[in-house]
Amino acid sequence: MSNTIRQYLLDKKYDTVSDETYSHIDKWLDWYQGDVENFHTYKVYNGMTTTKQKRYRLNMAKKVCEDWANLLLNEKVSINAGDYEKRLNDILQANNFKVRANQLVEIAFALGTGALVEYRGADGNPVIDYIRADMIYPLSWDNGDVTECAFGSNRVVDGKEVIYLQIHRKGRINPEDEESANREAPDLYYIENKYIDAESGKELDTPDSVFPLIDTGYDRPLFQIITPNICNNIDLDSPLGISVYANSISQLKGCDLVYDSYMNEYVLGRKRILVPLSQAKRQMQEDGVSTPVFDPNDTVYYMLPDDRNSSQSLTEVDMTIRASDHELGIQRCLDILSLKAGMGSGRYKFESGGVKTATEVISDKSDLYQNRQKNAIIIEAALISMAQAVAFLDDGRTDLDVTIDFDDSIIEDTNTTIDRNIKLVQAGLRSKLKAIMEIDKCTETEAKKELARIKEDGQITGQDIDWTQTDDGTDEEADQDDTGQEEEQEGDEVEDGSTGEPTARGGSGQ
Repeated sequence: MSNTIRQYLLDKKYDTVSDETYSHIDKWLDWYQGDVENFHTYKVYNGMTTTKQKRYRLNMAKKVCEDWANLLLNEKVSINAGDYEKRLNDILQANNFKVRANQLVEIAFALGTGALVEYRGADGNPVIDYIRADMIYPLSWDNGDVTECAFGSNRVVDGKEVIYLQIHRKGRINPEDEESANREAPDLYYIENKYIDAESGKELDTPDSVFPLIDTGYDRPLFQIITPNICNNIDLDSPLGISVYANSISQLKGCDLVYDSYMNEYVLGRKRILVPLSQAKRQMQEDGVSTPVFDPNDTVYYMLPDDRNSSQSLTEVDMTIRASDHELGIQRCLDILSLKAGMGSGRYKFESGGVKTATEVISDKSDLYQNRQKNAIIIEAALISMAQAVAFLDDGRTDLDVTIDFDDSIIEDTNTTIDRNIKLVQAGLRSKLKAIMEIDKCTETEAKKELARIKEDGQITGQDIDWTQTDDGTDEEADQDDTGQEEEQEGDEVEDGSTGEPTARGGSGQ
């Protein structure tokens, strides 16, 4: 499909990127799927014939991309859009955004590029498409920022496979129109919908339900490109990104090689038997030649050729399993891969026969934290642009103010944040307003409302907490006050009676 679309765009005089990066996307996809034909399939000679084997694999390429998606765009990420926020959340929910956007970041970090594309559906509501790298064809870009782009996908029309191509261009739909050419308004984006025969590459008529040309009336693109925030060292001039593990293929091979050897320690660690050819069971072939009956996929027996000097007896080979050596080797491979993929060293632990992700809080000076913050720049810009495009398609607004709150719990524990703010407020080094903003991750306006509610409810503040409570739950200071009051009452009673006996106070006894 990729070659057909690129050739169509070139025939239509569209400038597009070279196929240098595209030639690597298939390789990155193979590693993401965990099945590289010329690596995970190999051959072994067993003494009589060559057998094909499948290599055991850890599939760390997908694991790394999953972790990056969870670090950058998980369920705790919030898009703040003021009074439009509720409507925006309804639209995002209708487009299954929390699930599909996380998956898009994962596949974008695997294949190097992903895209969010917005348009108005048949019912008039905004629709968001999630496009992977092999369907993205930049047409123009400025300083690495894609300004015009084509997006391709497979469709079936009247039982025939076709390619649906959506081209986002900026300019005047009809440049020859004098009124359009003389207008002072800036160039706006328009969308061309094309259908192409998947086999011949010829352009087909668009279905009746699809407009071939749409004027968006928007001066910004209705798409956002997502890439890992690393330089494309395959094609320095390409606006396309590269896989987060593009420069870690050797480390991915190392992980699978050592793990394959580790697993084969147990497969081959059982006793093996060397069988002389003369003692092997034989069967007659059609040509009258007898051959040994031997399962080529059985790795327990190894056939030895006849030798006059041999003892002609079965020989047992007992192998010792080198588990600890392999586990150490796998851990070293994981550490190197983690570092090369931007996760820092020590991200993954090989324990209990599997790979586990470290759960400790990330230091703000660690490689992972710095790379996470760097990649969040691209994600933040894409989410802001997407929210503004959705608002325009929904009700035509062009001035939506959007902010993104990322999940910071991976950097600092929530309890630590609360304790620090309480201590700063008690020491007079921070206002309660700022403390609420940091703890609740809210705006100043929201924090003021929360602070007003606290005052109205009369809730106990950190400075009002009584630390004199005993282990049994009683209050020492309260006990002392009660004792003091009793003693004072006794003193008063002594003064009231000459005999020192208490007198009744109040009631009918006076």
